[in-house]
Amino acid sequence: MPVDPATLLAFVVTILALVLSVGPDTLVIIRYTMSSGPRTGFATVMGVQLGLFTHTALAAVGISLVIASSAIAFKTIAIAGAAYLVWLGVQGFRSGLINVEAMTQGTEVSPLKGLRDALLTNLLNPKVIILFLALMPNFVDPARGRIWLQLVTLGVALFVVNVVWQIGVMLLADRARVWLGRPSVQRAVSWSTSAVLFVFAGGLLIDHVI
Repeated sequence: MPVDPATLLAFVVTILALVLSVGPDTLVIIRYTMSSGPRTGFATVMGVQLGLFTHTALAAVGISLVIASSAIAFKTIAIAGAAYLVWLGVQGFRSGLINVEAMTQGTEVSPLKGLRDALLTNLLNPKVIILFLALMPNFVDPARGRIWLQLVTLGVALFVVNVVWQIGVMLLADRARVWLGRPSVQRAVSWSTSAVLFVFAGGLLIDHVI
């Protein structure tokens, strides 16, 4: 197996906290599903995944070279990854609530437009770019070799977690608008995932820097 099972499990738990946090991708999925129905919602989910595959391919080519060539670069990436998790955690505690009513009033869009907009949102989202540049390398073990394959494996794990969660969000957005609009539900998700992000940020620093 390219990635150690324990490392893969730690990565899945970390990205689960990231995926559960409400970001641009999630908001686009909710908005387009509520305004245009499940077909457009599903296409929007697929647009996000296409963006993730693109990021994975770029990471496998570029990051593997950096990790293989410089121990200092690897430590710097670890620090950046921890800082990124802390920043996302803070944003989660400070995030506003989703205006569900406003999302149902948008102009209806086609599945193709949903896919295109989601793809561009993902590709141009600095959070996703930093995820691949600063976080994923912390779960790569240079000693195991084939760094590019390890990154691809992590990318596939990210895809699986992301698509399961976002399809669930799409279905809920279509059928349970009242539930999604509850401030207590939104606060519980934001605060619990933020706490997990802080814990893993500390773990990155302990494992790779201190």
